[in-house]
Amino acid sequence: MPDQQKLQLLWQAYLTTLPKNHSHRFSLLPDAWSFGDSPQIADRLGKLVLNGIKTATCSRYLGENILDEAGLSIILDGDGNPICIIETYEITIRRYQDVDEEFATAEGEGDLSLEYWRKAHWDFFSREAEKEDYEVSENMLLNCERFRLLYAHSNT
Repeated sequence: MPDQQKLQLLWQAYLTTLPKNHSHRFSLLPDAWSFGDSPQIADRLGKLVLNGIKTATCSRYLGENILDEAGLSIILDGDGNPICIIETYEITIRRYQDVDEEFATAEGEGDLSLEYWRKAHWDFFSREAEKEDYEVSENMLLNCERFRLLYAHSNT
């Protein structure tokens, strides 16, 4: 559980960088989450976002309203500390097998290849499937999200 005070401090710092009537000034505190399924992966992927290398992510599509995933998010490191604010601006639903080289590169992981993406994500979804009791397959639907970095914590 992230520290609410730290989340508020990051959010307030971001808001001070915006013009007086910017729409984000009227937004609620965004959801906070981390990438991956371990503190080490959260740290590694968070750094890729901060360095402008990671501009996309994906998750298993559960049939929910994909628009709920759009908008602002606070990204956490492996210790649950807020490191940045991102804005998801595009979401597409694709089958695992239909993810292309361009999206794999935007995910920013490993050598940026589709081959690396497929192995790393198959491994991730396989670990997740063991916990959540679903079957990993080439036809599995994914939320494929593109985002931009809006604000980085000054201590990162």
